[in-house]
Amino acid sequence: MKEHIVVLTGAGVSAESGLSTFRDNDGLWEKHSVYDVATPEAFQRNRDLVLRFYNERRRQLQEVEPNPAHRLLAELESRYRVTVITQNVDDLHERGGSTNVVHLHGELTKARSTVDPQLVYDIGYRDIQPGDTCDRGGQLRPHIVWFGEEVPMLDAAAELVGTADRLLIIGTSLQVYPAAGLVHEVDIDVPITVIDPGEPATVSRARVIRKGASEGLAEWVNALGFSG
Repeated sequence: MKEHIVVLTGAGVSAESGLSTFRDNDGLWEKHSVYDVATPEAFQRNRDLVLRFYNERRRQLQEVEPNPAHRLLAELESRYRVTVITQNVDDLHERGGSTNVVHLHGELTKARSTVDPQLVYDIGYRDIQPGDTCDRGGQLRPHIVWFGEEVPMLDAAAELVGTADRLLIIGTSLQVYPAAGLVHEVDIDVPITVIDPGEPATVSRARVIRKGASEGLAEWVNALGFSG
């Protein structure tokens, strides 16, 4: 049985590829307030603005590439069972080669129905336009978990964290709940490592590597004795 490494990733991983973080310290994302583009109320108030905003994010996503952190996580699968649980809505983990990725906050490359949340469509990097509808005739919206909405993958993610032999946290401040609560699902004897150059929330008994995602992950992997 392969050792199970569960990796929680946040915006710090995507930032190294050139993507803007979802929520910077000033509360803005690409010069927009998150409450203007990332809430159900915003979509009801100004549908066209919200659709245009995520269309632009999709175009930006096409222009960037996975970075060494994405690729190194994928390489770990040659020796370990690796589950990536990400707060990021981009597809860089998949493009970097990871095969087991759980998206807590949705996916930019998918759309879903506004009348039936179970109707989810792969759209790749195409735009969603006003008037684009699902099979039941409802307007399509980004498949993103907005502020104020439930996180449908949270329970599944908590179960996965509970099976970890090692927990690795990369590029997240661990200050956004409910995702931040996942760290408490790990067994008491499981080693925890936090890789973040900033000031992540304190995690008891965690080793902290205060470096960027790629540099910090390379250090952790070397200590693990993994050579690819």
